[in-house]
Amino acid sequence: MKDKLVIKNLHVSVEGTEILKGVDLEIKPGEVHALMGPNGSGKSTLANALMGHPKYKITKGSVRLDGTDISELSPDKRAKLGLFLSFQYPKAIPGLTVSSFLRTALNSIRGEKIAVIDFHKLLREKMAQLKMDRKFGMRYLNDGFSGGEKKRAEILQMLVLEPKYCILDETDSGLDIDALKTVADGINTLKDSGKPKGILLITHYYRILNHITPDKVHVMVDGKIVKSGDKKLAQQIEENGYELVEVVGERKK
Repeated sequence: MKDKLVIKNLHVSVEGTEILKGVDLEIKPGEVHALMGPNGSGKSTLANALMGHPKYKITKGSVRLDGTDISELSPDKRAKLGLFLSFQYPKAIPGLTVSSFLRTALNSIRGEKIAVIDFHKLLREKMAQLKMDRKFGMRYLNDGFSGGEKKRAEILQMLVLEPKYCILDETDSGLDIDALKTVADGINTLKDSGKPKGILLITHYYRILNHITPDKVHVMVDGKIVKSGDKKLAQQIEENGYELVEVVGERKK
Protein backbone atom coordinates (compact mmCIF):
# COMPACT_ATOMS: atom_id res chain seq x y z
CA MET A 1 0.00 0.00 0.00
CA LYS A 2 1.57 3.25 -1.16
CA ASP A 3 -0.71 5.63 0.76
CA LYS A 4 0.77 5.97 4.23
CA LEU A 5 3.07 8.13 6.31
CA VAL A 6 6.26 6.17 6.90
CA ILE A 7 8.85 7.21 9.49
CA LYS A 8 11.93 5.03 9.26
CA ASN A 9 14.90 4.96 11.66
CA LEU A 10 14.45 8.68 12.31
CA HIS A 11 17.23 10.44 14.23
CA VAL A 12 16.77 14.13 15.07
CA SER A 13 19.08 16.59 16.81
CA VAL A 14 18.37 19.98 18.33
CA GLU A 15 21.34 22.36 18.62
CA GLY A 16 23.75 19.43 18.41
CA THR A 17 21.96 17.23 20.96
CA GLU A 18 20.35 14.04 19.68
CA ILE A 19 16.73 13.81 20.83
CA LEU A 20 15.22 11.14 18.59
CA LYS A 21 17.31 7.99 18.40
CA GLY A 22 15.73 5.81 15.75
CA VAL A 23 11.95 6.15 15.49
CA ASP A 24 9.97 3.78 13.26
CA LEU A 25 6.27 4.37 12.64
CA GLU A 26 3.72 3.81 9.87
CA ILE A 27 0.33 5.53 9.72
CA LYS A 28 -2.26 4.64 7.08
CA PRO A 29 -5.27 6.74 6.04
CA GLY A 30 -8.14 6.18 8.48
CA GLU A 31 -5.87 5.13 11.34
CA VAL A 32 -5.45 6.93 14.66
CA HIS A 33 -2.13 6.40 16.41
CA ALA A 34 -1.78 7.72 19.97
CA LEU A 35 1.76 8.59 21.05
CA MET A 36 2.33 8.79 24.80
CA GLY A 37 5.39 9.20 26.97
CA PRO A 38 6.87 11.13 29.91
CA ASN A 39 8.04 14.73 29.62
CA GLY A 40 11.23 15.09 27.62
CA SER A 41 10.83 11.78 25.80
CA GLY A 42 10.84 13.40 22.34
CA LYS A 43 7.15 13.49 21.39
CA SER A 44 7.02 17.17 20.42
CA THR A 45 10.43 16.86 18.75
CA LEU A 46 8.93 14.22 16.48
CA ALA A 47 5.98 16.48 15.64
CA ASN A 48 8.20 19.44 14.78
CA ALA A 49 10.67 17.35 12.80
CA LEU A 50 7.88 15.82 10.73
CA MET A 51 6.59 19.28 9.84
CA GLY A 52 10.04 20.57 8.92
CA HIS A 53 10.86 23.04 11.70
CA PRO A 54 14.40 24.25 10.87
CA LYS A 55 15.54 23.93 14.50
CA TYR A 56 15.01 20.15 14.37
CA LYS A 57 17.67 18.54 12.19
CA ILE A 58 17.11 15.08 10.70
CA THR A 59 20.54 13.44 10.91
CA LYS A 60 19.55 9.94 9.86
CA GLY A 61 16.52 8.09 8.52
CA SER A 62 13.63 9.29 6.39
CA VAL A 63 10.02 10.47 6.33
CA ARG A 64 7.90 9.42 3.35
CA LEU A 65 4.39 10.68 2.63
CA ASP A 66 2.51 8.48 0.16
CA GLY A 67 5.82 7.36 -1.33
CA THR A 68 7.44 10.81 -1.50
CA ASP A 69 10.48 11.49 0.69
CA ILE A 70 9.71 14.78 2.44
CA SER A 71 12.73 14.81 4.76
CA GLU A 72 14.34 17.75 2.96
CA LEU A 73 11.19 19.67 1.98
CA SER A 74 10.17 23.03 3.46
CA PRO A 75 7.11 23.14 5.77
CA ASP A 76 4.88 24.75 3.12
CA LYS A 77 5.68 22.01 0.61
CA ARG A 78 4.94 19.35 3.22
CA ALA A 79 1.62 21.06 3.91
CA LYS A 80 0.72 21.09 0.22
CA LEU A 81 1.40 17.36 0.08
CA GLY A 82 -1.12 16.85 2.88
CA LEU A 83 0.67 17.11 6.23
CA PHE A 84 -0.77 19.21 9.06
CA LEU A 85 0.49 20.07 12.55
CA SER A 86 -1.79 21.27 15.32
CA PHE A 87 0.45 23.28 17.64
CA GLN A 88 0.71 22.66 21.35
CA TYR A 89 0.90 26.43 21.93
CA PRO A 90 -0.79 28.25 19.00
CA LYS A 91 0.46 31.80 18.45
CA ALA A 92 -1.80 34.86 18.58
CA ILE A 93 -1.85 37.08 15.48
CA PRO A 94 -3.66 40.36 16.27
CA GLY A 95 -5.18 42.00 13.19
CA LEU A 96 -5.66 38.77 11.24
CA THR A 97 -9.13 37.27 11.46
CA VAL A 98 -9.70 33.54 11.68
CA SER A 99 -11.69 33.70 8.45
CA SER A 100 -9.00 35.56 6.48
CA PHE A 101 -6.29 33.25 7.79
CA LEU A 102 -8.18 30.11 6.81
CA ARG A 103 -9.07 31.39 3.34
CA THR A 104 -5.45 32.36 2.66
CA ALA A 105 -4.24 28.98 3.92
CA LEU A 106 -6.80 27.09 1.82
CA ASN A 107 -5.88 29.05 -1.31
CA SER A 108 -2.22 28.24 -0.69
CA ILE A 109 -2.83 24.53 -0.16
CA ARG A 110 -5.07 24.21 -3.22
CA GLY A 111 -2.90 26.40 -5.42
CA GLU A 112 -5.94 28.34 -6.60
CA LYS A 113 -8.34 30.91 -5.17
CA ILE A 114 -11.66 29.77 -3.78
CA ALA A 115 -14.60 32.12 -4.33
CA VAL A 116 -15.50 34.15 -1.23
CA ILE A 117 -19.09 32.87 -1.22
CA ASP A 118 -17.96 29.25 -1.53
CA PHE A 119 -15.38 29.69 1.20
CA HIS A 120 -17.83 31.17 3.70
CA LYS A 121 -20.30 28.37 2.98
CA LEU A 122 -17.54 25.85 3.69
CA LEU A 123 -16.47 27.70 6.82
CA ARG A 124 -20.01 27.81 8.20
CA GLU A 125 -20.40 24.07 7.64
CA LYS A 126 -17.17 23.25 9.49
CA MET A 127 -17.92 25.66 12.34
CA ALA A 128 -21.33 24.07 12.77
CA GLN A 129 -19.66 20.68 13.17
CA LEU A 130 -17.63 22.12 16.05
CA LYS A 131 -20.64 23.96 17.52
CA MET A 132 -18.85 27.29 17.05
CA ASP A 133 -20.59 30.65 16.82
CA ARG A 134 -20.26 32.24 13.36
CA LYS A 135 -18.82 35.36 14.99
CA PHE A 136 -15.75 33.31 15.85
CA GLY A 137 -14.58 33.69 12.26
CA MET A 138 -14.30 37.47 12.65
CA ARG A 139 -12.11 37.34 15.75
CA TYR A 140 -8.37 37.85 15.47
CA LEU A 141 -6.51 34.55 15.33
CA ASN A 142 -5.87 33.26 18.88
CA ASP A 143 -5.88 36.84 20.20
CA GLY A 144 -7.45 36.69 23.65
CA PHE A 145 -8.61 33.12 23.05
CA SER A 146 -9.04 30.76 25.96
CA GLY A 147 -7.12 27.48 25.87
CA GLY A 148 -10.20 25.67 24.62
CA GLU A 149 -10.86 28.26 21.91
CA LYS A 150 -7.29 27.94 20.63
CA LYS A 151 -7.66 24.19 20.34
CA ARG A 152 -11.05 24.51 18.61
CA ALA A 153 -9.44 26.91 16.13
CA GLU A 154 -6.75 24.31 15.39
CA ILE A 155 -9.36 21.61 14.77
CA LEU A 156 -11.32 24.05 12.59
CA GLN A 157 -8.19 24.50 10.47
CA MET A 158 -8.00 20.74 9.99
CA LEU A 159 -11.64 20.49 8.94
CA VAL A 160 -11.26 23.32 6.43
CA LEU A 161 -7.89 22.30 4.97
CA GLU A 162 -8.63 18.53 4.95
CA PRO A 163 -5.01 17.30 5.15
CA LYS A 164 -4.16 13.65 4.50
CA TYR A 165 -2.21 13.26 7.74
CA CYS A 166 -2.72 15.22 10.95
CA ILE A 167 -0.22 15.55 13.78
CA LEU A 168 -1.94 16.73 16.95
CA ASP A 169 0.57 17.85 19.56
CA GLU A 170 -1.22 17.70 22.93
CA THR A 171 -4.43 19.15 21.50
CA ASP A 172 -6.21 17.98 24.67
CA SER A 173 -3.96 19.99 27.01
CA GLY A 174 -5.81 22.47 29.22
CA LEU A 175 -9.31 21.60 27.99
CA ASP A 176 -12.33 21.29 30.24
CA ILE A 177 -14.64 18.30 29.76
CA ASP A 178 -17.03 20.02 27.33
CA ALA A 179 -14.23 21.49 25.20
CA LEU A 180 -12.45 18.12 25.17
CA LYS A 181 -15.54 16.36 23.83
CA THR A 182 -16.07 19.03 21.16
CA VAL A 183 -12.48 18.76 19.99
CA ALA A 184 -12.66 14.95 20.02
CA ASP A 185 -15.87 15.07 17.97
CA GLY A 186 -14.08 17.25 15.43
CA ILE A 187 -11.20 14.79 15.19
CA ASN A 188 -13.62 11.88 14.77
CA THR A 189 -15.47 13.80 12.05
CA LEU A 190 -12.21 14.26 10.17
CA LYS A 191 -11.20 10.62 10.69
CA ASP A 192 -14.53 9.27 9.46
CA SER A 193 -14.96 11.66 6.51
CA GLY A 194 -15.31 10.49 2.92
CA LYS A 195 -11.54 10.86 2.57
CA PRO A 196 -10.10 9.07 5.65
CA LYS A 197 -7.19 10.82 7.34
CA GLY A 198 -4.24 9.38 9.18
CA ILE A 199 -3.89 10.90 12.66
CA LEU A 200 -0.95 10.98 15.07
CA LEU A 201 -2.38 12.03 18.43
CA ILE A 202 0.33 13.08 20.89
CA THR A 203 -0.97 13.18 24.44
CA HIS A 204 -0.02 12.87 28.09
CA TYR A 205 -3.47 11.82 29.21
CA TYR A 206 -5.80 8.87 28.75
CA ARG A 207 -8.94 10.99 29.02
CA ILE A 208 -9.12 12.02 25.34
CA LEU A 209 -9.03 8.33 24.44
CA ASN A 210 -12.43 8.02 26.12
CA HIS A 211 -13.75 9.94 23.09
CA ILE A 212 -11.33 8.82 20.35
CA THR A 213 -10.55 5.14 19.91
CA PRO A 214 -6.96 4.70 18.70
CA ASP A 215 -6.01 1.88 16.36
CA LYS A 216 -2.59 1.76 17.98
CA VAL A 217 -0.93 3.22 21.07
CA HIS A 218 2.82 3.83 21.22
CA VAL A 219 5.01 4.77 24.17
CA MET A 220 8.09 6.88 23.62
CA VAL A 221 10.94 6.92 26.14
CA ASP A 222 14.29 8.66 25.63
CA GLY A 223 13.78 9.28 21.91
CA LYS A 224 12.59 5.79 21.00
CA ILE A 225 9.25 4.00 20.74
CA VAL A 226 9.73 1.28 23.32
CA LYS A 227 6.28 -0.32 23.36
CA SER A 228 3.22 -0.47 21.11
CA GLY A 229 -0.23 -1.90 21.63
CA ASP A 230 -3.92 -1.08 21.58
CA LYS A 231 -6.06 1.05 23.86
CA LYS A 232 -5.38 -1.33 26.75
CA LEU A 233 -1.78 -0.11 26.81
CA ALA A 234 -2.99 3.44 27.42
CA GLN A 235 -5.22 2.16 30.22
CA GLN A 236 -2.25 0.44 31.85
CA ILE A 237 -0.27 3.68 31.72
CA GLU A 238 -3.20 5.55 33.24
CA GLU A 239 -3.30 3.08 36.12
CA ASN A 240 0.42 2.43 36.67
CA GLY A 241 2.31 5.34 35.08
CA TYR A 242 5.33 5.02 32.80
CA GLU A 243 7.56 3.17 35.25
CA LEU A 244 7.11 -0.25 33.61
CA VAL A 245 7.68 0.95 30.04
CA GLU A 246 10.64 3.04 31.16
CA VAL A 247 12.24 -0.17 32.44
CA VAL A 248 11.50 -1.79 29.05
CA GLY A 249 13.14 1.17 27.36
CA GLU A 250 16.26 0.81 29.48
CA ARG A 251 16.52 -2.87 28.53
CA LYS A 252 16.29 -2.03 24.83
CA LYS A 253 19.23 0.42 24.90
